[in-house]
Amino acid sequence: MITYSFLQHYWWFLISLLGGILAFLLFIQGGQTLLFSLSKTEDEKRLLVNALGRKWEFTFTTLVTFGGAFFASFPLFYSTSFGGAYWVWMAILFCFIIQAVSYEFQTKPGNTYGAKTYRSFLFVNGLLGTFLIGVAIATFFTGSDFIVNKGNITSQLAPVISSWGNEWHGLDALFTVRNLTLGIAVFFLSRSLAVLFFVNRLNHTVLEARSRKYLWYNAIPFVVFFLVFVIWTLFSDGFAVNPVTGVVSMEKYKYFTNFIEMPIVLVLFLLGVVAVLAGVIGTWISPKFKIGIWFAGVGTIVTVCSLLMTAGYNNTAYYPATPNLQSSLTIFNSSSSFFTLNAMSIVSLFIPVVLVYIFIAWRSMEKNRIDIDDVNNDEHAY
Repeated sequence: MITYSFLQHYWWFLISLLGGILAFLLFIQGGQTLLFSLSKTEDEKRLLVNALGRKWEFTFTTLVTFGGAFFASFPLFYSTSFGGAYWVWMAILFCFIIQAVSYEFQTKPGNTYGAKTYRSFLFVNGLLGTFLIGVAIATFFTGSDFIVNKGNITSQLAPVISSWGNEWHGLDALFTVRNLTLGIAVFFLSRSLAVLFFVNRLNHTVLEARSRKYLWYNAIPFVVFFLVFVIWTLFSDGFAVNPVTGVVSMEKYKYFTNFIEMPIVLVLFLLGVVAVLAGVIGTWISPKFKIGIWFAGVGTIVTVCSLLMTAGYNNTAYYPATPNLQSSLTIFNSSSSFFTLNAMSIVSLFIPVVLVYIFIAWRSMEKNRIDIDDVNNDEHAY
């Protein structure tokens, strides 16, 4: 028999998986930040833009799905974070809006701003979009300044359950150093994945050689900042939840303990990290090794998914409230009803069908490696 607890854990796993997929697809944003540095000629820029432009909808769609899944399964988080920390989420959304506009209008007839302006917008999307997403996710481990009072729902004057504790409304996360380390790590991860993508997809000797060179400029900072965040988190106090009373308290080495008490999650996390490193090192060692994006991509999905599971599983508050620990959100006190989760779980069984469709669509667009002739002969090229 399916229990309420099982459904809550099941949907947190789906949220974590979507987070991992989103982290992988951010290679598109990372590639956009390389447009001006990696390419030296107009043909090279057009080749990079079109290699990325064939995929940009995947990231945007996954981000929307991530938010929609949170709204449906854990609505109290959605109302608290999206309704309270709205400046940081509005900034992220704005970054993705200018991305869509930039791809569609940079080569349109009558473009008075020029392609360079729209490519600069793509750079902004790649820089701020990745960094701010990393900072926002880091608050799952460091906490945020909000208070939840479910009794307010009965108030006719102010039926607002959650309230933010300051006027920064999410931008206050930028004042926490640990949040910044993950933001920087996600930024350099996206650029590292982009480089591996270019090596795999471009039929251009010069850009491939240049991409391999740029790999280390981005992979090393990523590893450094990611290790700083992970080690700092594992050996910091965490937000533990009493399974009987629901009382939230600080616990030493909580996230380290979560890994120890959930060995499967620990193994997946380590395998994910190894896969990312294998993709990077393999590409660096062998000029013939061009599938590093798939090692690092799968590794990224598994690593991020495992990290998010440690934030919500094993009686842990996944969205801690720093002013009042008892306002912290857990998968138990912030989820939808049993009926809603159960009904959505039936629909979620179609997710593998959607994934197969995405895989087939991806393969159909990537039968051959792309070169400048493909771009020049494509009437729908960006």
